Amino acid sequence: MSIQETGVEARLAGAFATIDLRALQQNYRALAARAAPARTACVVKADAYGLGIAKAVPALAAAGCDTFFVAWPEEGRAVREAAPDARIFVLGGLFGREAAEAYAEAKLIPVLNSRGEAAIWEGFCSTDGVARPCAIHVDTGMNRLGLTLDQARTLAEENALTGALDPVLVMSHLACGDQPDHPLNQRQLTAFTQVRRLFGGIEASLANSAGIQLGADYHFDLVRPGVALFGGLSGPGLEPVVTVQARIVQIRHVRAGEAVSYGAAAVMQRDSRVAICAAGYADGLHRALSGSGVPLREITGGGHGFAAGRRVPVLGRVTMDMTMFDITDVEGGALTVGDRIEFFGPNIGIEEAATAAGTISYELLTGLGRRHHRTYIGPSGESGTSGDQR
Repeated sequence: MSIQETGVEARLAGAFATIDLRALQQNYRALAARAAPARTACVVKADAYGLGIAKAVPALAAAGCDTFFVAWPEEGRAVREAAPDARIFVLGGLFGREAAEAYAEAKLIPVLNSRGEAAIWEGFCSTDGVARPCAIHVDTGMNRLGLTLDQARTLAEENALTGALDPVLVMSHLACGDQPDHPLNQRQLTAFTQVRRLFGGIEASLANSAGIQLGADYHFDLVRPGVALFGGLSGPGLEPVVTVQARIVQIRHVRAGEAVSYGAAAVMQRDSRVAICAAGYADGLHRALSGSGVPLREITGGGHGFAAGRRVPVLGRVTMDMTMFDITDVEGGALTVGDRIEFFGPNIGIEEAATAAGTISYELLTGLGRRHHRTYIGPSGESGTSGDQR
């Protein structure tokens, strides 16, 4: 099935993104198998990590997911349209009393991050006497959102007496789950184990994508993978989901001693062939992929693409609309105008591309620009094409 939403046609696009929904489902099943007997929810915030809630959520629901987490209520509404019967938790909590009615209308479950939010939800539910579910978020060491341990203890004691709230989940968030040996992991696990005892009889959740890999002690009743679903982390049974490519619009012959791109940062040491591709940092392909941008941490060299069976290095500075690749070592005639070079996908892993850009896979996924022509490979084996889904 083909869907055109933004007017970006394949014949007019410079950047291309292929999203494999079958791989997305496979990743869900692999993570669910690893976390069992804990249940596996899916975090689909930031428009399903940039891939489109309208496409990703139905595929995940078809694979067996019945619980989703989003950051903000408007995302929750989009998930509700895509999965009418799902449980949907809003991690950002409540925006105030005026927003509570919208949560109730869409059957969204607020994750309460403070005593103030708990009071707002309690007050709203008391107006019509309807018990509506909520989740309780307790901060165990990240210092971002969540009740303190003392606040959680007081809330649990008060609610045991009044029953004013109907919590169905207690949760916390790991700050260093992607660093298995970091001592904060164990401290958070110990603290959350104490928190769970305060809220007996409801589900408990601590592990995100990285936390699942820390082992069964971290799984509790419900795990919440996000980026791992979308191919942003490697691991047993996990597959790439997104392939990003760009169209070659020109091939230039550059002599030794001449420079390429802004700042004359790349001076050719030999006569070279350079492919100019129609995608740049406006399309989410970071300037730092060139190695001559401003990386977030120290890196060596720049990024690579893949074309004609070879890795080809990014050349010079990535610009707003174009990226240059050195294709000198590609056999003459193997690449021509109109062919595509892969930025990341099955041949250049997204983690490798992110490291080369001095960032993380999360940022590459969520930063995909609005000028891509998107192709969704469906679970049935059919493919649908669309413009940008955001």
